[in-house]
Parts: sequence; C-alpha cells; structure tokens
Amino acid sequence: MSDVAVAHVGSPRVTAYPWSGGFGAKYTDPATLPTGNGHGIAFSPNGNDIAVAHDATPFITAYPWNSGFGAKYTDPATLPVGSGRSVAFSPNGNDIAVGHNTTPFITAYPWNAGFGAKYTNPGTLPNSFGRGVAFAPNGADIVVAHGSTPFVTAYPWNSGFGTKYTNPATLPPSQGTSVAFSPSGNDVAVGHFDSPFVTVYPWSSGFGVKYTNPATLPSLNGIGVSFSPSGADIAIAHVTSPFVTTYPWSSGFGAKYTDPATLPTGTGVSVAFSPNGNDIAVGHSVTPFVTAYPWNSGFGAKYTDPSTLPSGEGRGVAFRNSLNPAIAHRRLLL
Repeated sequence: MSDVAVAHVGSPRVTAYPWSGGFGAKYTDPATLPTGNGHGIAFSPNGNDIAVAHDATPFITAYPWNSGFGAKYTDPATLPVGSGRSVAFSPNGNDIAVGHNTTPFITAYPWNAGFGAKYTNPGTLPNSFGRGVAFAPNGADIVVAHGSTPFVTAYPWNSGFGTKYTNPATLPPSQGTSVAFSPSGNDVAVGHFDSPFVTVYPWSSGFGVKYTNPATLPSLNGIGVSFSPSGADIAIAHVTSPFVTTYPWSSGFGAKYTDPATLPTGTGVSVAFSPNGNDIAVGHSVTPFVTAYPWNSGFGAKYTDPSTLPSGEGRGVAFRNSLNPAIAHRRLLL
C-alpha cells in the first residue's frame, strides 16, 4: 500500500489519499495549511516527509508523514524568493530544492526532518522561473527547467551547486515547465512550450545529443513529464486532448501508446507513475482534478474518482514510495 498526494488550487491546497490500486478515503488536512495555491509536491525518499511548493510566503511548506500529515515543520530561516513552483528531495533525502518565481529561481537546503541553512546560490543562475527541478538518481547532479533560454540549466551537486554544465547543443525550443531523469540516470527529459513539447537528452554529467522527437507528438505544450520506475515508459501531461501522452522508452521514443479510453477532463498539468509502476496519475485543470489508471505498457480502465476530490486544478501529483527512493513528479504552473 502507498499514498498519493495532489497539490492544487484552493484550500486546503494539498490533498492526500491512501493508494492501493485506487483512491482510499481522503486523509485529514494538515492542521497548518500551505498559505497559497499548491504547485509542486514531493515525498522524501524514505516516505517520512512531504513538501509542497506554493504561492504566498513562505513559498515552501513541509510536514512529517505517517499515513497522514504531522505538525508543520519550521519554515526555512532563509525563504525562497517568490512563488514556489517545484520541489524535489535528493535521492539520499539529505537535501531539498525549490524552484521559484524570483531570482535566484532555485533555492536548496540541507534536509534532516526539517530545513537546514540555505546553500549558496549557483554561480550561474537559471535566468527565469524555476518551473521544474530534479536530482539525478545518483544524487550527483541537479537540473532546473525554466522560462527563458536556454530553458534548462544543470549543475553538479555535492551538498551544494557546482559549476553550471554546458547548455545542450540543441535547446528546448521554448519555456521549460518540467524535468525528469530516467531511473538509470542515463537520460533527462524536459517538458516545454512549443513543438515538439518534450525534449530528451542522454545524460552523463552533461547533456548529450538530443534524441529524435516522437513520431507522434503530444498535442500541445508539455507541462509535466515522468519516466516509469522501470525506465521503459515516458509520460507527458499537456495542453489539449488527450491531455496525457505516453511512449515506450529505450534510449529513444517508441510508437505512441493508445490514449486512455476515458481521458482526463482538462489540461494535463502533472503526471506520476506509482512506485511499482502499476498505476499512473494525472493532475489536470477540470474536475475531478486528478485521474488515475492501471498501467501495463498502456492505460487500463480509469479508476473510480476519489470520494472527496481536490478542490481545484491538480498542479502537482506524487506517490509515496514505501519500497525505494520516492518517485515523485512535480509540476509547475505557468
């Protein structure tokens, strides 16, 4: 059994459920709610903590997790600067990074059941909103998707930012909205505005030559991106029907999977696979705001909606992983 959480518009701004091949009864809301609309969400790798990036100071809010929300952790001594759009824990759980709207656009802290003293900013900053952030599976690198060219920026990571890696030779064509590493760490995917809406590169302490675009592209702006735990599939949440598009992945895109029989009801904003890879969830802009399906190299029949829905657009969705480091995807509204 696992859990699934949704960061969303409207109070309580984060909603969580038990997960066992479908949504259980909603957990009680946190005693202290995030102060603004939720954008990004992540569970810590050990599953003992949950963090929400959101509008309004302190822009990041974190809680202990034990089949429900514990008492809110103390805010960081030095807050992120501007609306929190994305959040990720490092694979060893010792660090947490927050993408946000105002320079330096990315802020990171040590994590030990609470925020440590802020790390020094990168020497070369991302140049716009930190809409997506991801650590490499080995913890040695961190990548930020952002709103202005080069649209994605990467750094070595060793309890702090190293010197920025060279930009990809072929840049994403427009605003970066989300980023994800494959489980092997050999590939990195960026969701973005403008065709082809998702761009993927080999990764080896830097960007390799861009992979060929999918033969059948997502239908419009790519907003969320996620690899399956096995690394055999990739999913993109996007604007316009079918709102989520999936492909086999093997160092390149395979032929697009068939769309779900019952589609998400509005713009796909976030997407995540369950830890065992047997399920996939999509946060989206129209009620029920989160839609989930069985996954087996393609979509099964849609699961029943939660009995208590999130109160607004599902901007981030994450599964708690009780087996391996958390597979959590965050997304960041535009």
